Amino acid sequence: MVSESPKVLVKQFFGNNAKSYDKVVRLTTFGRDSYWKEEIIKRIDECKSILDLACGTGILTLKIAAKFPEAKITGVDITEEYLKLAKGKITSCHKISFLLCDAEDLNLDCTFDCITSSYIPKYCNPQILIERCLRHLNGGGKIILHDFTCPKNKAVRFLWNFYFVMLGMIGFFVPSWKDTFKHLPKLIRTANWVEQYKHVMERNGLSVKVQYLTMGCSSILAGTKKI
Repeated sequence: MVSESPKVLVKQFFGNNAKSYDKVVRLTTFGRDSYWKEEIIKRIDECKSILDLACGTGILTLKIAAKFPEAKITGVDITEEYLKLAKGKITSCHKISFLLCDAEDLNLDCTFDCITSSYIPKYCNPQILIERCLRHLNGGGKIILHDFTCPKNKAVRFLWNFYFVMLGMIGFFVPSWKDTFKHLPKLIRTANWVEQYKHVMERNGLSVKVQYLTMGCSSILAGTKKI
């Protein structure tokens, strides 16, 4: 692990494995990734515009489009190869556009009714990311963030740690995922993103709700901007 900002790990983790991402995230989460994304969508109110940050290959973006076919949806990601795959999934019926951009540098000339993201919090500075989100969020709009969390229950944490040891061993046979499997657990353990983002959101006047999923292995943080 490096001592710099966790965001420098993005290229290291996802620099050359875009084509296998969908399969790997499904297998390594035992299918829970799809369930977690459905839980994100449940928290999206009826709206006309949605911004999906760190959209990757478009897994969540396409699910949002299926639930809100009339909404204008914008997906943003920092990795070009992932965006290429996401764009390839779009059909003529989708109202989706994709943008290559660092979420912390986001500066669009429009605002949205809802901003979502799966797996971005641990990589970003909470203050910077939330400030950028608020600039692009309409009054009454919602920010919904999801990411891994280290379980607090000792028995579950033991299994969680053992599982990542196993993944680390598997990584030796899958070179494009070796660094991710090796360093991701430490990043998750040290991130403490839920409390950090909750604090920043509340300090900026948002009404915040937190839900822990899958025995504390994953969490959703939703903040609503006052009108």
